[in-house]
Amino acid sequence: MSVTMGEMIYEGKAKKVYATDNPNLCIVSYKDDATAFNGLKKGTIIGKGEINNRVSNRLMKMLEANGVPTHVVEELNGRDTVVRRVKIIPLEVIIRNVAAGSMSKRLGVEEGTELLRPVLEFSYKDDSLGDPMVCESHILALGWATEAELETISKTALRVNELLSKHMAETGIRLIDFKLEFGKTSDGQIILADEISPDTCRFWDIKTGEKLDKDRFRRDLGGVEAAYENIRERLIGANA
Repeated sequence: MSVTMGEMIYEGKAKKVYATDNPNLCIVSYKDDATAFNGLKKGTIIGKGEINNRVSNRLMKMLEANGVPTHVVEELNGRDTVVRRVKIIPLEVIIRNVAAGSMSKRLGVEEGTELLRPVLEFSYKDDSLGDPMVCESHILALGWATEAELETISKTALRVNELLSKHMAETGIRLIDFKLEFGKTSDGQIILADEISPDTCRFWDIKTGEKLDKDRFRRDLGGVEAAYENIRERLIGANA
Protein backbone atom coordinates (compact mmCIF):
# COMPACT_ATOMS: atom_id res chain seq x y z
CA MET A 1 0.00 0.00 0.00
CA SER A 2 1.27 3.45 -0.88
CA VAL A 3 0.52 6.05 1.78
CA THR A 4 2.46 9.13 2.78
CA MET A 5 3.04 9.83 6.46
CA GLY A 6 1.89 13.29 7.51
CA GLU A 7 1.96 15.20 10.75
CA MET A 8 1.70 13.51 14.13
CA ILE A 9 -1.86 13.85 15.39
CA TYR A 10 -1.53 12.03 18.71
CA GLU A 11 1.14 10.66 21.03
CA GLY A 12 0.20 8.25 23.77
CA LYS A 13 2.20 6.32 26.33
CA ALA A 14 3.10 3.51 23.92
CA LYS A 15 2.40 4.78 20.40
CA LYS A 16 2.43 7.74 18.07
CA VAL A 17 -0.29 8.24 15.48
CA TYR A 18 0.31 10.04 12.19
CA ALA A 19 -2.08 11.34 9.57
CA THR A 20 -1.65 10.19 5.98
CA ASP A 21 -2.66 11.48 2.55
CA ASN A 22 -5.75 9.25 2.87
CA PRO A 23 -8.25 10.79 5.34
CA ASN A 24 -9.53 7.33 6.30
CA LEU A 25 -6.11 5.91 7.19
CA CYS A 26 -3.47 6.61 9.83
CA ILE A 27 -0.04 5.22 10.61
CA VAL A 28 0.57 3.93 14.12
CA SER A 29 4.20 3.86 15.28
CA TYR A 30 5.00 1.76 18.35
CA LYS A 31 7.47 3.04 20.96
CA ASP A 32 9.77 1.28 23.43
CA ASP A 33 8.51 3.53 26.24
CA ALA A 34 6.91 1.68 29.13
CA THR A 35 4.56 3.07 31.74
CA ALA A 36 2.52 1.66 34.60
CA PHE A 37 0.06 2.90 37.18
CA ASN A 38 -1.40 5.51 34.81
CA GLY A 39 2.02 6.91 33.94
CA LEU A 40 3.40 7.16 37.48
CA LYS A 41 6.08 4.57 36.69
CA LYS A 42 8.08 5.09 33.51
CA GLY A 43 10.88 3.26 31.77
CA THR A 44 12.04 1.64 28.55
CA ILE A 45 11.70 -1.94 27.36
CA ILE A 46 14.20 -2.44 24.56
CA GLY A 47 12.53 -3.81 21.43
CA LYS A 48 9.03 -3.59 22.89
CA GLY A 49 7.69 -1.39 20.11
CA GLU A 50 8.63 -3.80 17.37
CA ILE A 51 7.41 -6.85 19.28
CA ASN A 52 4.07 -5.26 20.18
CA ASN A 53 3.52 -4.07 16.61
CA ARG A 54 4.10 -7.48 15.10
CA VAL A 55 2.38 -9.51 17.82
CA SER A 56 -0.67 -7.24 17.79
CA ASN A 57 -0.94 -7.34 14.01
CA ARG A 58 -0.66 -11.12 13.97
CA LEU A 59 -3.38 -11.51 16.60
CA MET A 60 -5.67 -8.98 14.93
CA LYS A 61 -5.30 -10.73 11.59
CA MET A 62 -6.29 -13.98 13.32
CA LEU A 63 -9.37 -12.25 14.72
CA GLU A 64 -10.20 -10.77 11.29
CA ALA A 65 -10.06 -14.24 9.79
CA ASN A 66 -12.66 -15.27 12.36
CA GLY A 67 -15.08 -12.45 11.66
CA VAL A 68 -13.95 -9.75 14.11
CA PRO A 69 -13.44 -6.39 12.33
CA THR A 70 -10.25 -4.58 13.34
CA HIS A 71 -8.42 -1.40 12.37
CA VAL A 72 -5.33 -3.13 10.94
CA VAL A 73 -4.73 -2.53 7.23
CA GLU A 74 -1.05 -3.22 6.51
CA GLU A 75 2.18 -3.62 8.46
CA LEU A 76 4.78 -1.30 6.93
CA ASN A 77 7.85 -2.29 8.94
CA GLY A 78 8.88 -3.40 12.40
CA ARG A 79 7.28 -0.48 14.20
CA ASP A 80 4.78 1.11 11.82
CA THR A 81 1.36 -0.09 10.69
CA VAL A 82 -1.34 1.46 8.51
CA VAL A 83 -4.69 1.39 10.31
CA ARG A 84 -8.20 2.57 9.63
CA ARG A 85 -8.86 5.96 11.17
CA VAL A 86 -11.42 5.79 13.96
CA LYS A 87 -12.88 7.90 16.72
CA ILE A 88 -11.95 6.01 19.86
CA ILE A 89 -14.83 5.26 22.21
CA PRO A 90 -13.59 6.45 25.63
CA LEU A 91 -13.82 3.07 27.30
CA GLU A 92 -11.37 0.38 28.28
CA VAL A 93 -13.09 -2.99 27.92
CA ILE A 94 -11.54 -5.56 30.24
CA ILE A 95 -12.11 -9.31 30.12
CA ARG A 96 -10.96 -11.45 33.03
CA ASN A 97 -10.68 -15.25 33.01
CA VAL A 98 -8.56 -15.55 36.16
CA ALA A 99 -8.41 -13.22 39.16
CA ALA A 100 -5.29 -11.04 39.01
CA GLY A 101 -4.07 -7.47 39.35
CA SER A 102 -6.61 -4.87 40.38
CA MET A 103 -9.44 -7.40 40.66
CA SER A 104 -7.53 -9.39 43.26
CA LYS A 105 -6.73 -6.23 45.23
CA ARG A 106 -10.21 -4.77 44.94
CA LEU A 107 -12.12 -7.91 45.93
CA GLY A 108 -9.57 -9.68 48.13
CA VAL A 109 -9.46 -12.69 45.82
CA GLU A 110 -6.20 -14.60 45.64
CA GLU A 111 -4.36 -14.00 42.38
CA GLY A 112 -4.64 -17.03 40.14
CA THR A 113 -8.16 -17.95 41.25
CA GLU A 114 -10.03 -19.44 38.29
CA LEU A 115 -13.28 -17.60 37.63
CA LEU A 116 -16.50 -19.53 36.99
CA ARG A 117 -17.15 -17.41 33.91
CA PRO A 118 -15.41 -14.52 32.14
CA VAL A 119 -15.88 -11.13 33.78
CA LEU A 120 -16.57 -8.12 31.56
CA GLU A 121 -15.63 -4.71 32.99
CA PHE A 122 -15.62 -1.16 31.66
CA SER A 123 -13.35 1.69 32.66
CA TYR A 124 -13.58 5.31 31.59
CA LYS A 125 -10.41 6.27 29.68
CA ASP A 126 -8.98 9.16 31.69
CA ASP A 127 -5.52 8.90 33.25
CA SER A 128 -6.09 11.94 35.44
CA LEU A 129 -8.99 10.12 37.10
CA GLY A 130 -7.20 6.78 37.25
CA ASP A 131 -9.38 5.17 34.56
CA PRO A 132 -12.30 4.61 36.96
CA MET A 133 -14.50 1.55 36.60
CA VAL A 134 -17.97 2.37 35.28
CA CYS A 135 -21.14 0.41 34.67
CA GLU A 136 -23.46 0.31 31.67
CA SER A 137 -25.74 2.93 33.25
CA HIS A 138 -22.85 5.40 33.49
CA ILE A 139 -21.92 4.78 29.87
CA LEU A 140 -25.45 5.27 28.57
CA ALA A 141 -26.24 8.24 30.83
CA LEU A 142 -23.09 10.10 29.80
CA GLY A 143 -23.44 9.31 26.11
CA TRP A 144 -20.12 7.52 25.68
CA ALA A 145 -21.91 4.81 23.67
CA THR A 146 -25.45 3.93 22.71
CA GLU A 147 -27.21 0.81 23.92
CA ALA A 148 -26.75 -0.84 20.51
CA GLU A 149 -23.07 0.13 20.41
CA LEU A 150 -22.50 -1.20 23.91
CA GLU A 151 -24.14 -4.49 22.97
CA THR A 152 -21.86 -4.77 19.93
CA ILE A 153 -18.79 -3.96 22.02
CA SER A 154 -19.69 -6.49 24.73
CA LYS A 155 -20.47 -9.33 22.30
CA THR A 156 -17.31 -8.63 20.32
CA ALA A 157 -15.13 -8.54 23.44
CA LEU A 158 -16.45 -11.90 24.61
CA ARG A 159 -15.92 -13.36 21.14
CA VAL A 160 -12.35 -12.04 21.13
CA ASN A 161 -11.84 -13.77 24.48
CA GLU A 162 -12.98 -17.11 23.05
CA LEU A 163 -10.73 -16.85 20.01
CA LEU A 164 -7.72 -15.40 21.78
CA SER A 165 -7.85 -17.86 24.70
CA LYS A 166 -7.86 -20.81 22.30
CA HIS A 167 -5.13 -19.35 20.11
CA MET A 168 -2.83 -18.58 23.03
CA ALA A 169 -3.42 -21.98 24.64
CA GLU A 170 -2.15 -23.60 21.46
CA THR A 171 1.19 -21.87 22.11
CA GLY A 172 1.29 -22.88 25.78
CA ILE A 173 0.04 -19.52 27.08
CA ARG A 174 -2.84 -18.98 29.51
CA LEU A 175 -4.81 -15.80 28.83
CA ILE A 176 -5.47 -14.36 32.30
CA ASP A 177 -7.06 -11.04 31.37
CA PHE A 178 -6.75 -8.31 28.78
CA LYS A 179 -7.87 -4.82 27.79
CA LEU A 180 -9.50 -3.85 24.50
CA GLU A 181 -10.40 -0.53 22.94
CA PHE A 182 -12.93 0.08 20.20
CA GLY A 183 -13.35 2.87 17.68
CA LYS A 184 -15.96 4.12 15.26
CA THR A 185 -15.15 4.56 11.58
CA SER A 186 -16.39 7.48 9.49
CA ASP A 187 -19.34 5.35 8.33
CA GLY A 188 -20.30 4.41 11.90
CA GLN A 189 -18.90 0.87 12.08
CA ILE A 190 -17.50 -0.17 15.46
CA ILE A 191 -14.21 -2.01 15.12
CA LEU A 192 -11.44 -3.28 17.37
CA ALA A 193 -8.63 -0.72 17.66
CA ASP A 194 -5.51 -0.05 19.78
CA GLU A 195 -3.40 -3.23 20.28
CA ILE A 196 -3.32 -6.76 21.68
CA SER A 197 0.11 -7.38 23.15
CA PRO A 198 2.06 -8.13 26.35
CA ASP A 199 1.35 -4.48 27.24
CA THR A 200 -2.42 -5.01 27.28
CA CYS A 201 -2.77 -8.68 28.25
CA ARG A 202 -1.70 -10.89 31.11
CA PHE A 203 -0.01 -13.95 29.63
CA TRP A 204 1.09 -16.80 31.94
CA ASP A 205 2.93 -19.93 30.86
CA ILE A 206 0.42 -22.77 31.16
CA LYS A 207 2.90 -25.21 32.73
CA THR A 208 5.02 -22.98 34.97
CA GLY A 209 2.77 -19.98 35.65
CA GLU A 210 5.61 -17.66 34.63
CA LYS A 211 4.41 -14.15 33.85
CA LEU A 212 5.20 -13.14 30.25
CA ASP A 213 3.78 -9.61 30.10
CA LYS A 214 4.08 -6.07 31.45
CA ASP A 215 3.59 -7.23 35.03
CA ARG A 216 7.31 -8.00 34.97
CA PHE A 217 7.86 -4.25 34.53
CA ARG A 218 5.09 -3.16 36.91
CA ARG A 219 6.29 -5.42 39.72
CA ASP A 220 10.05 -5.17 39.13
CA LEU A 221 10.30 -8.90 38.47
CA GLY A 222 13.16 -8.56 35.98
CA GLY A 223 13.48 -10.36 32.67
CA VAL A 224 11.07 -7.98 30.96
CA GLU A 225 12.69 -8.03 27.51
CA ALA A 226 13.04 -11.81 27.65
CA ALA A 227 9.33 -12.19 28.45
CA TYR A 228 8.27 -10.05 25.49
CA GLU A 229 10.67 -11.93 23.23
CA ASN A 230 9.22 -15.21 24.49
CA ILE A 231 5.76 -14.12 23.35
CA ARG A 232 7.10 -13.07 19.95
CA GLU A 233 8.82 -16.42 19.46
CA ARG A 234 5.73 -18.42 20.37
CA LEU A 235 3.38 -16.42 18.15
CA ILE A 236 5.40 -15.44 15.09
CA GLY A 237 8.91 -16.88 15.38
CA ALA A 238 12.13 -15.41 16.71
CA ASN A 239 13.21 -13.74 13.46
CA ALA A 240 9.84 -12.44 12.26
